[in-house]
Amino acid sequence: MFTGIISDIGTVLAVEMRGDMRARIGCGYDMGAVDMGASIACDGVCLTVVDKDQGWFAVDISAETLSKTNIGAAGWSVGQRLNLERALRVGDELGGHIVSGHVDGVARVVEMHDEGDSLRLTFEAPPALARFIAPKGSVALNGTSLTVNEVDGNRFGINLIPHTRQVTTWGNVATGDAVNLEIDTLARYVARLAEAGGA
Repeated sequence: MFTGIISDIGTVLAVEMRGDMRARIGCGYDMGAVDMGASIACDGVCLTVVDKDQGWFAVDISAETLSKTNIGAAGWSVGQRLNLERALRVGDELGGHIVSGHVDGVARVVEMHDEGDSLRLTFEAPPALARFIAPKGSVALNGTSLTVNEVDGNRFGINLIPHTRQVTTWGNVATGDAVNLEIDTLARYVARLAEAGGA
């Protein structure tokens, strides 16, 4: 489990297709303190450390993950920056919201403009996921826990404060970008219970 609070920005160092995709990611983590098999969220995708050394770790990415995320939609390229978060440990502060790292689909940035010191972004979500997104609810976008301002059909808006743009990859966002979307776990189960109650 994760919180959606980004703790490092990684860089894709190498990408190789070998049945699954393998990526080597540079990072600022003390990799001596990261076990083989540990989970690290990379742009919101929970991936398993399969190799490591100081300054980098490697992950394998399955065809299923490629089909559900922006890794498959846009591809990872050498030099690309990624939001990173290590898995939540017992006793850690829960500063965002509960995030599983299981991306539900890909949303796209359709509008952006400055609003005071913040950046206002409008996203378009796949119709099957849009119904789970509610005003003042939480979403994880590229692994970042964010609050939804408003919802209009398949579109929803969020504000990025300057701090978020400085400590994540959101400082480089552009219209048309494909971003990993994970809906709030609570919203998913509430909707599931409502469906079961109406059956």
